[in-house]
Amino acid sequence: MLAAPAPAATAATAATATVPARHGDTAEDRGAALAARRAAARGIDFGRCAPGEELPAAARCGTFEVPLDYAHPHSTQLSLTVSRLRATGPRGRHQGALVYNPGGPGASGMAFPAYASVAGFRKAAEAYDFVGYAPRGVGRSAPLSCADPAAFAKAPTNFPVHPSAAFKRTMIKRARAYADGCARRAGGALRHYTTLNNARDLDVLRAALGETRLNFMAASYGTYYGAVYATLFPHHVRRMVFDSVVDPDPRQIWYGNNLKQSLAFEGRWGDWRRWAAGYDDVYHLGDTAAEVAASYEKARRRLVRHPADGKVGTAQLQDAYARNVYNDAFWDMSAHALATYLRGDAGPLVALAAPDPAQAAAEENGNAVYTAVQCNDAPWPRNWARWNRDNSALARRAPFETWDNVAMNLPCAYWSAPRQRPLTVGPGGGAGRGTPPPVLLLAAERDAATPYEGAKELRRRLPGSSLVTELGAGTHGLWGGPNDCVNKYVDTYLLTGRTPGRSVSCAPRAAPEPSVWSPPGLETQPETEPEAEATPAVGAAAW
Repeated sequence: MLAAPAPAATAATAATATVPARHGDTAEDRGAALAARRAAARGIDFGRCAPGEELPAAARCGTFEVPLDYAHPHSTQLSLTVSRLRATGPRGRHQGALVYNPGGPGASGMAFPAYASVAGFRKAAEAYDFVGYAPRGVGRSAPLSCADPAAFAKAPTNFPVHPSAAFKRTMIKRARAYADGCARRAGGALRHYTTLNNARDLDVLRAALGETRLNFMAASYGTYYGAVYATLFPHHVRRMVFDSVVDPDPRQIWYGNNLKQSLAFEGRWGDWRRWAAGYDDVYHLGDTAAEVAASYEKARRRLVRHPADGKVGTAQLQDAYARNVYNDAFWDMSAHALATYLRGDAGPLVALAAPDPAQAAAEENGNAVYTAVQCNDAPWPRNWARWNRDNSALARRAPFETWDNVAMNLPCAYWSAPRQRPLTVGPGGGAGRGTPPPVLLLAAERDAATPYEGAKELRRRLPGSSLVTELGAGTHGLWGGPNDCVNKYVDTYLLTGRTPGRSVSCAPRAAPEPSVWSPPGLETQPETEPEAEATPAVGAAAW
């Protein structure tokens, strides 16, 4: 994530004005309908996938076109990449395509066909074609960039938990420069990277696949634009599963949600510290959560003076240990890496936290799309005093992630493209378009990236929806993981359309246990469900 911050003191110009999220019989609606008709007529010419996609040999890839600006559907077109693996079961059990989005904004779902062979996904893969795609701006789908990737991924760097006034001025300068870079590199196209357009693109993909109604599995941010889709196109919905749910309340998109996220990160960070303290005989980081925190701070102080292997500073450390908040499959390896570093061996920590230069372009691209969508989607405070006041108060309660999260989102304070008013999710926000069929919501009670209250809010807004809660757990992204109870509810819904009622719960997955450990590498990374989203680059929380 970037180090960034703050707003312009001048009044908003026409270029930065907030525009309403229009719906109904608008030019965008007519353009979306036209684009879907064109896509249905053209279909997708699937062929061999690019080697870089690392998909099974049986998977096929192609492209489909969407308008950059749905109000002008005959103008610039974007070519978006799509992958597909045909259902593995008997033809008579085939239920169409299941499209997947892993969140972000800025994450690609192109790898989804690779999960068809994983145990937690096999039943769905027998009945559905697994379809992934890269949303507009992501990967090879008309990629968006706001900065030089090498400069963006520069390491080692340091980021204080409680930044000084001087450091905050540096954050502001960086945020301003990043926002300017987005505007300069994307030009007039920048304003069209929005959740509303992601939802319209999804309907074009539905049509291109030859599907009358959409089956959609989404995680994290994908749940938000899936809910927007269900509001705009309720009669095009067949089945939808929303895993780790973003709060869709327009008042929370996105500034308020980020404040809530930072607070929730603190609680989840405490979960890891308490867990590590319970295995003090293994890691020797301390036998209380406070002592484990002190061990982490000791490592931070050491890295300020002497970056590990010249590659890992405190910003890289923060980025690596934020993964513990997203997925407890990282808990053991991160505890071992911290313990060995404090004993004088930096190798495991470097392997865990050092940025991979080969991934610099992908990480900058993901961050650019994240920034563009979030900044375009909604009004953000343009007064630095507001950011400083809100987050200074929050950091006293939740220091682990607060200022890193500010740095990631602060370019939105200086954004030059028009900001939209978020759509009101639910039947009332669709201008009388109707109500979608029942959808299935999945949420972990202690999920920090998408706090649990968001799932209850979406359930309230989507009549007939059903919420499956993993009690006492906090891993972000549930489907396909080790909780058989959750997986059974998903399989039942996808295969039969039956929901389990308004609300059901599952016992938590088993807590991690220390393992016989070697430095992390490709052969030792945890084998888990698809990431709910890309792990944040350089230290901030993403959706």
